[in-house]
Amino acid sequence: QVQLVESGGGLVQAGDSLRLSCAASGRTFSNYAMGWFRQAPGKEREFVAAITWSGSNSYYADSVKGRFTISRDNAKNTVYLQMNGLKPEDTAVYYCAAAPRTYASGTYLGRPNKYDYWGQGTQVTVSS
Repeated sequence: QVQLVESGGGLVQAGDSLRLSCAASGRTFSNYAMGWFRQAPGKEREFVAAITWSGSNSYYADSVKGRFTISRDNAKNTVYLQMNGLKPEDTAVYYCAAAPRTYASGTYLGRPNKYDYWGQGTQVTVSS
């Protein structure tokens, strides 16, 4: 089992920045690729960003490319999502998730069903 706890969400204005954190406990963190997904009211959960177990590769949804950066610190068992230039359409509950480290391509890591463990989510609200 892997337990994931997100933090860092909040209410911000358009153009502001936030950094989300996801702390993992349980099994060896470096055994997992990590992803961030989000879900807005009335919409399906969508892929935001993912990073391979070593941190050597990262992938982004087109809607956040150039604005968001995913990173991880395996010594701290934590994955981060730096969000710059926030827009009202970024408003959603943000979830981190863990997938087996064998998944290393963006094709797989963009799919929610490849992830075994999920956090409870943290709300991000961006006002215009």
